[in-house]
Amino acid sequence: MGSDCLHRRTPPMTDMFDLIDDWGPEKIVVVHDHRTRMRGVLVIDNTARGMGKGGTRMQPTVSVGEIARLARVMTWKWAGVDLFYGGAKAGIQADPASPDKEAVLRSFVRKLSNEVPEEYIFGLDMGLTEHDAAIITDELGRGTCMGTPYELGGVPYDQLGVTGYGIAEVADEVAQSQNLAGASVAIQGFGAVGHAVAERLHTLGYRVVAVSTARGAIADPNGLDIPELVRLREEVGDDLVSHYPVLRIDPGEELFMDAEILIPAALQDVINARGAERVTARIVVEGANLPTSPQAQQILHQRGITVVPDFIANAGGVVAAAFAMDNRFSPFRTDPEQIYTSVSSKLRLNATTVLGRAAERSQTSHDAARQLSQERVRAAMEVRGMLPSG
Repeated sequence: MGSDCLHRRTPPMTDMFDLIDDWGPEKIVVVHDHRTRMRGVLVIDNTARGMGKGGTRMQPTVSVGEIARLARVMTWKWAGVDLFYGGAKAGIQADPASPDKEAVLRSFVRKLSNEVPEEYIFGLDMGLTEHDAAIITDELGRGTCMGTPYELGGVPYDQLGVTGYGIAEVADEVAQSQNLAGASVAIQGFGAVGHAVAERLHTLGYRVVAVSTARGAIADPNGLDIPELVRLREEVGDDLVSHYPVLRIDPGEELFMDAEILIPAALQDVINARGAERVTARIVVEGANLPTSPQAQQILHQRGITVVPDFIANAGGVVAAAFAMDNRFSPFRTDPEQIYTSVSSKLRLNATTVLGRAAERSQTSHDAARQLSQERVRAAMEVRGMLPSG
């Protein structure tokens, strides 16, 4: 039995088949290493419009089903911004704070050397940093991971804050259309994405009244001092909520603050049907992937609350990734200002298009966005002969 057979584990067939529909996934690779106790998965969802590209997350709770869901989001996200890559996602079931993180990461990427870089390019997601992108590059070679440090000629997404920047640009575009420019904002999450959202909105003149981290949440109806919170984040990380002298609120309550704009920018599945009834915001911009349930989306729609779907709002990272992919073997650096300009123009236009389409068809913005992406993916599948005959 070859080593590949020793380390590639197939999920139970019923579970794997349950994940398959007309769109994908095309491939699921589950890997394991006895020495490092690494367990990981790569899901390549749909490559009709191009090779698989998506982030890699490291969390103790990672599952095959979760990564498959996120890979599907990437399929719609690439199509939604009309860039020609396919949906994919990878995950490592491990604690990113573990002292064994590097060994586990190196073990994981080695196991996927058959797929990378021919079928999939690594990116960064929860639990991984630019330093980890450098480790992947060291293990598999240049061009195998996006988001590498500036010192390696990469486009450092976290450092540039492109995902958060794009979310803020979308929020501003929608707010202006509703005469809410400079309105109050509540943000769940103050990590790599959330803090960049807050910084950009602060620059644009918005009043951020609540933020949260894994350590808790804080609120001030008069507006939080965002530059000070950013400084504290650099010093103490998530514990910034303990060092900022303002009202502490229960974690999760920031979602229901008296704010005109809500940006859930932390984890998936944070607003269910009951939570959707409690939301007071007039605009919800989904910074995280999959933060609202389908039932919540229907309720928010029925209540007249404008919702910008995740794969439209948080696509700034994939726009930057497209720049990085185009230049991954180039000796020249990508100009950050060019990235910011492209992210702003593309995401503002996409948000306006999707919300207009939803209004015309009297459907949720998620349905409108998903149908737009599906039309583009199906067209690519058809011309490539990927659809069943007849």
